[in-house]
Amino acid sequence: MTLETILPPERTLFDVPGGSKKRVLEFFSTFIAQNTPSLDSQEVFSRLIGRERLGSTGIGHGVAIPHSRNPHCKAPIAGFLKLAEPIDFDAVDGDPVDLVFVLLVPEQADDAHLALLGQVAAVMNDADTRNALRRADSQHALHERLIEAIRRQAPAEND
Repeated sequence: MTLETILPPERTLFDVPGGSKKRVLEFFSTFIAQNTPSLDSQEVFSRLIGRERLGSTGIGHGVAIPHSRNPHCKAPIAGFLKLAEPIDFDAVDGDPVDLVFVLLVPEQADDAHLALLGQVAAVMNDADTRNALRRADSQHALHERLIEAIRRQAPAEND
C-alpha cells in the first residue's frame, strides 16, 4: 500500500479556507464523510482532535500530518489540503501551517499506519517538495506535484 494509491485527485484540495486548526479539521471531517459513506464526520473530527490533544501533529516547516484510527475506516484514506492562509497549528517549530496531509486508518492497521505515516513524513520533510506544493496554482497542479514527490520517495520495490 502506498500513498499514491490512497490519495486520489479529488482528495487533494487547493486553497482551503483556514482560520484555525479546529476549523481545518472540521472542514476535512465533513468533506471526507460526504465522500466516504461509512464515515461519520463527528467521529472523524473527534478522533482527529483527540489525537491532537496527545501532541500537535504540526511537524514543522509549515506542515501538519493529522491522523487517527477509525473503526469504520475499511482501508487507509489520505487527504491533502493546501490552505489559503497559514494557521497556527501548535507546530513543534512554532511556524504556522499551510500544508496539511490527513491520514485515516482502520482501527487495527498498526504496521500499515506507521509505514504510511513514515512515507508522509519523508515526502513532506523535503524542502523542494514543500516549495513545489506552495507554488502550485490549481488543484490539478497540486496533486501532480504531490504524486511526483511520493514517487520520488517511494522505495524501489521491483529492483
